[in-house]
Amino acid sequence: MTAESTKTETIGFVGVGLMGHGIAANLLDAGYPLTVIGHRNRAPVEDLVGRGATEAGSLADLAAGSSVVFLCLTDANVVQSVVTEMEPALAAGTVIVDCSTSDPVVTVALAERLAAKGVALCDAPLGGTPAQAETGQLQAMVGATDETFARLKPVFECWTQRTVHIGGVGDGHRMKLINNFLSLGYGALYAEALAIAQKSGLSVEQFDSVIRGGRMDCGFYQTFMGYALEGNRDAHKFTLTNAYKDMRYVEAMANAGGCVSSLSSAIKNSYAAAVASGRSGPEDYVPHLTDFVGRANGVK
Repeated sequence: MTAESTKTETIGFVGVGLMGHGIAANLLDAGYPLTVIGHRNRAPVEDLVGRGATEAGSLADLAAGSSVVFLCLTDANVVQSVVTEMEPALAAGTVIVDCSTSDPVVTVALAERLAAKGVALCDAPLGGTPAQAETGQLQAMVGATDETFARLKPVFECWTQRTVHIGGVGDGHRMKLINNFLSLGYGALYAEALAIAQKSGLSVEQFDSVIRGGRMDCGFYQTFMGYALEGNRDAHKFTLTNAYKDMRYVEAMANAGGCVSSLSSAIKNSYAAAVASGRSGPEDYVPHLTDFVGRANGVK
């Protein structure tokens, strides 16, 4: 990051939750002026204000005082609502960076609408965990024009370990959905494999003794098994409801492309079954899918 970028960019941040807090904290540590907006969980807001951030009274105030606005929100509907509320206050030359996992159709439509005001939109969804967000080791999959990406690159370098400029607006969100198709597919596969193993007389420990350290091992497996093997409910903090939402977006993207999508639909239904059971709460994360699949198969 250059001293010039510190002086010229003022950052607004909407959504300082599990992932957003770490990104925002790293931006502050890098010297960027930061404005945040109230969040249902006051703890991360107050932590950032204690580090030097300013809390805005409204989205309009945040937008009016920021040259770059980060969004780290739950879904496309919330993104649309927030952008619509900010829109009258956005000045020409502002860039909105959407780090949410969102619907690329919505992303492209918003970008076209904002361009008429001279406002650029960049989709930069995330790869990684909340712990990696705190340590500045996330991956960003960026969809933006070359000009916008060049402007934002020093900002990304404050909180990413790896930034990939995938292509134009919408391509970051498209790639993020493919990425989550793979990771959430692993989650569904592990949950069912564990249930089959247990019904066949194999313990979780026996299962893990073969997979861990072998060719089927990976970082996602290790955080997933933090719950199944060790009982750590917070080992991989990505909610079942968000997983279900992301797989619906994957399925919609496949349908729009005319793809046969047998696997993505089956994976989506694994998460849909957990969410639709009525037993899934806001603190149930992807590794907890093992409970729902196990219950359906009569094993713990």
